[in-house]
Amino acid sequence: MQGFTYGSLHGDDARRTNSAAYRVAWICREPGYAAQPYEQLAAWYRQIGHDDDARRVLLAKQRHRRRTLGWPARTWGHRLDATVGYGYRPWLAGLWLVALALMGTVVFSAHSPKPTQPGQVPPFHASVYTLDLLIPIGGLGQRGAWYRTGGATAWLAYALIATGWLLTTAVLSGISRTLSKN
Repeated sequence: MQGFTYGSLHGDDARRTNSAAYRVAWICREPGYAAQPYEQLAAWYRQIGHDDDARRVLLAKQRHRRRTLGWPARTWGHRLDATVGYGYRPWLAGLWLVALALMGTVVFSAHSPKPTQPGQVPPFHASVYTLDLLIPIGGLGQRGAWYRTGGATAWLAYALIATGWLLTTAVLSGISRTLSKN
């Protein structure tokens, strides 16, 4: 399949043979890993206007490539796949943001932080505080008004801030990709 190019694909059952899953399985039969067949197939899907199928093919390419890497790179690849689907499924980052917001709300409801200036800060809301930590753009007035007293909740807050930057960036890039197509 390496070096193979084509302008169209046909089969006996066009609905089945034109599916991305069928074509990817076809490419995977080749021994070893080569990026070109995946790229060629993705280009064909883009050419006929099937952008979702093109992304499925490119995601399959990354997953196949991952199997050829050493364990540190494979581990990182699994993490990228689970969080944003190697950039081809940025909506996963939105799901992670929701899950982390729920987790933070539960934890900070049970262990609320201390006010920075008692009597002069807005009332504490665990869900708004968690969103203020997760969303790096703007501010909801909770992050600066309340401080973590240490321990596990402080580390959770720092982890939410760092993770929020990464996941929000992924969600925004997915939104901009969607908007730029139209």
